[in-house]
Amino acid sequence: MRHVIALGVSDTGTRAALVGPDGTLLYEEGRAAGRGAGPEAVMEELLPFAEELRARGRDRFGTAAEAVGVAVPGGVPIRGTGVGSGGLCREGIRERLSRGLGRIPVVLAPEVRAAALAEGRLGAGRGADRFLFVSIDGRVAGAIGTDRGIETGAHDRAGAIGHVVVRPGGPVCGCGRRGCLDAVASAAAIARSWAAASGAPVADAIGCGRAAGNGDAAAAGVWQAAVEALADGLITAHTLLDSRTLIIGGGLAAAGETLFAPLRAAVRERIAFRRVPGIVPAALGDTAGCLGAGLLARDLLAG
Repeated sequence: MRHVIALGVSDTGTRAALVGPDGTLLYEEGRAAGRGAGPEAVMEELLPFAEELRARGRDRFGTAAEAVGVAVPGGVPIRGTGVGSGGLCREGIRERLSRGLGRIPVVLAPEVRAAALAEGRLGAGRGADRFLFVSIDGRVAGAIGTDRGIETGAHDRAGAIGHVVVRPGGPVCGCGRRGCLDAVASAAAIARSWAAASGAPVADAIGCGRAAGNGDAAAAGVWQAAVEALADGLITAHTLLDSRTLIIGGGLAAAGETLFAPLRAAVRERIAFRRVPGIVPAALGDTAGCLGAGLLARDLLAG
């Protein structure tokens, strides 16, 4: 049976699958980084893992995988020093995997774009000709989906909604500017604000949302401030893109209606003359990046 390898890489491990020509998941496996957290530790084990998957596919289905798709963390540059030389880059990863697997084709994409592709074809964006996918975890990342696929932009930076300034003069963002959406509405930013407001040594964003829902005034203030900042960022993107659907994924989406009810209300208040887009949770969870990587590998073969 023809199949491809799909790999979804995070800082702490890798999710992998063998995917059939019709998109069927033939085999799935997750593996934590064995040499400590961080992208370098994960990447050191990626080729051996891919080799194991290829051998498993050959044993089970009688043929070896014909292509590999990899979803990588968004901060991995296209070019750079490469794996094994003190850094990571997509071209280095692609070359190492292709060479190690007998020169089969390998395609890489940032995890948020791979996840958006999967949501567009198989999940919450299915049937939407234009959508914006926003993942909210330790950072806010975005991807622009159309009926043609995922937009990359002229310099491979399309969809970077996390670096839209929504609170000028606000907290410093990792990019060096102040008041970016990433710095005020990511799960990490909410956790920091909630820790400061509550005095708790350990705090997390979902816990803040839960406390807000239970009537904690300090938590409600932190949560509402983040929701309004997120709404401002979404309105800016929607004004430019005219998306039919806004898909919210990542860990913060697990808050459910504690997030989505006030977020929809805040967007409606700001929408002005435009149509209100649908605002929906992502459907594929933390498997989306790996699924999207499989779709990218299938597209290589179809092309």
